[in-house]
Amino acid sequence: MAAGYTGKILLIDLTHETTGILDTEKYIDFCGGNGMSAAIFWDLCEEKAISGFDPRNVVTVMPGPLAGTMVPGASRMEICGVNVFSYPVEWFNRSNIGGFFGAMLKYAGWDGLVLTGKASRHVWVNIINDKVKFEEADSLWGQLVDTAQEEIWKRVTGKSSFGDWFSFNEELTTQGPSILCIGPGGESLSRMGTIQSGIGVSASQGGFGGVWGSKNLKAVSVLGTGGIQVADPAAVFALRKQAGKLLEALTAHQAQATAESRQVSCIGCFWKCKSRQRSGGMHDAMCLREMYRTDPLPSGRTGSDIISLYGYNMNDIGGVGITDGTYINKLYKMGVLGPGKQIDSSPLPMEKFADAEFAEALCKALSNREGIGADLTEGLMRAAKKWGRLEQDLESGLLHKSAWGYGWHWHLPFVEQGYGSLFGERDTDEHGFSMNRLWMDYKTVGMDRIPPEKFVKIMTAKMTPYEDDPLMWDFTWQGPDGSNLEHAMKTGIYSEHKARFVAWHRHYTRFWTESVGFCDHLYPVYFDAGTPDYSSVSHDTELKFYNAVTGKNITFAQSMETGRKIWNLNRAIWTLQGRHRNMENFAGFMYTPEGALNVLMKQFAMMGPPPGAAPGGPEEKPSIQEIDCQPAKGPPAHGPAQGGEMTVYNNGNWGMQDMSDMYLDKTGMENWKTNFYKVEGWDVNTGWPTRKTLEELDLKKVADALEKAGKLGK
Repeated sequence: MAAGYTGKILLIDLTHETTGILDTEKYIDFCGGNGMSAAIFWDLCEEKAISGFDPRNVVTVMPGPLAGTMVPGASRMEICGVNVFSYPVEWFNRSNIGGFFGAMLKYAGWDGLVLTGKASRHVWVNIINDKVKFEEADSLWGQLVDTAQEEIWKRVTGKSSFGDWFSFNEELTTQGPSILCIGPGGESLSRMGTIQSGIGVSASQGGFGGVWGSKNLKAVSVLGTGGIQVADPAAVFALRKQAGKLLEALTAHQAQATAESRQVSCIGCFWKCKSRQRSGGMHDAMCLREMYRTDPLPSGRTGSDIISLYGYNMNDIGGVGITDGTYINKLYKMGVLGPGKQIDSSPLPMEKFADAEFAEALCKALSNREGIGADLTEGLMRAAKKWGRLEQDLESGLLHKSAWGYGWHWHLPFVEQGYGSLFGERDTDEHGFSMNRLWMDYKTVGMDRIPPEKFVKIMTAKMTPYEDDPLMWDFTWQGPDGSNLEHAMKTGIYSEHKARFVAWHRHYTRFWTESVGFCDHLYPVYFDAGTPDYSSVSHDTELKFYNAVTGKNITFAQSMETGRKIWNLNRAIWTLQGRHRNMENFAGFMYTPEGALNVLMKQFAMMGPPPGAAPGGPEEKPSIQEIDCQPAKGPPAHGPAQGGEMTVYNNGNWGMQDMSDMYLDKTGMENWKTNFYKVEGWDVNTGWPTRKTLEELDLKKVADALEKAGKLGK
């Protein structure tokens, strides 16, 4: 067994309240995280096209081989299974979570957990090293996640805080258990239910809290006193120092410590992206801590605290610090939704939409399925469908859900994220390339922009096996008048070059961030304007860390092939669940100039103009015909984090163009789909994997299953 692994995976049968062991070695070729989860799901879930609420659903909790080591940003883990949030199909899906649970699971001697069946009573699972107990959870059912976790902590250790010695089986530790726990959101089978861990750390996407609730599972607690075998500890230590120095400026963008808070990070990481509040506030995630923070309750709890305590993912309803731009508030201001209106808002105080009082009322309405809460707890897509507004509001962009019912993380102009979401299972929510672009634009205020041709050269050289195709970085689109559609299909966003870009991105993330467990806020980091050659830690650092921990000696090309294998296994599962080329279409607003990114930019305008914009509004942006394909000077009008400027190739030169007005062309998209399927080796008429591709990846049994189901690509 390679170092970094314990050699065993815990199988938990909730129906019979029994346990078993899966041999990690059987799944070692899939690395961990999403890879092992998909392989185990394939083996154990006989019927793939089921609801996430079905007791036959197999749910995995799987860290990667680096979890719990000193490797920075590499202790994240995946929770996978059939989800209940995506629309219109409940795909096999993934939710990613950091914190401490994955490391503690490894310390207890387990490479992962597999949950099957449904308990006949409310239970929580108590794991202490190799001892597993099914405990009653009736007294925990209905509790918020903080009180439930505190109670579990006391039941496991008899203590209430860190620092007290706890003894069991002649073992001593001052640690308490790490806990995954659902709140009333999951218990009420909400499709927005989350699985929380500790304070403010959650698996939010996919509604897996609701899945656990359907299995009558309140929590899983794990306490371990073991360690993790590392093949070359000295190399890991040296690499950590090197990576810390290179990433110092990047990770300076951290949560701010104040008199009322301190900075924290996931175990083993040096990027303190979270803020632990003295008040005990729950939601400390960097992206969400501003949501519902105005007018807190007398207790000091903000809206975001309350949402976490109840165990909900309010991105679907509440937005991130944006009030006027959210769907139900738009409907309220339009006069469509409200007390006694066409859509009755009872019992929600819509006039207090941005306040903690509203957040608490909303959580209670969702958990009790009271009034409008009964609709909203199913997610906005299903609610809008019930209200008879789904098609029209997706077309206009009023309902800003681009694919499978998910909102976006910069799906335009960062099309690798948009395409990745549409051809995957959920919003990709990956920031690595976004951070690289941020570095390209500026390191400090006033610094000259790095010439785009240098950026493209450095980035392309890293993108094995497509390192000879710099045109992957041409983001030319059709333009407002459609005159550049041919260019966009030849080398731009609808081309085979962009298909290679997206394929590379999917294969990289499936292996390095979703299976090994690296944080997608940090990795990949290829470009750094502050180094002499503009190069940063990736991908050499990821590879060296992986080999130093596991003792393997893989190449980056081999890692990408494993990522391709995992991606194709996911694709095969989705195929059996009904995936077809005809389904892979963005929502209507993505194809209109009034929708797409303009919707998001209008939302940001509500929070004030971007840096560098004129007082009256954003600066005038050039059309593609007007761009000057020469290195720009000075800081950008606004950085990529606000939608901005992308690399384009025109008349033999690389330049920058602001893409704030980008939208998609349906003819171009059909052209791109064909290109993408060809690059991936899938059937261009159906989007299904072919036997040739699957057998290249040692997935013959998968090809056989698809053929038997009549869904093998030709």
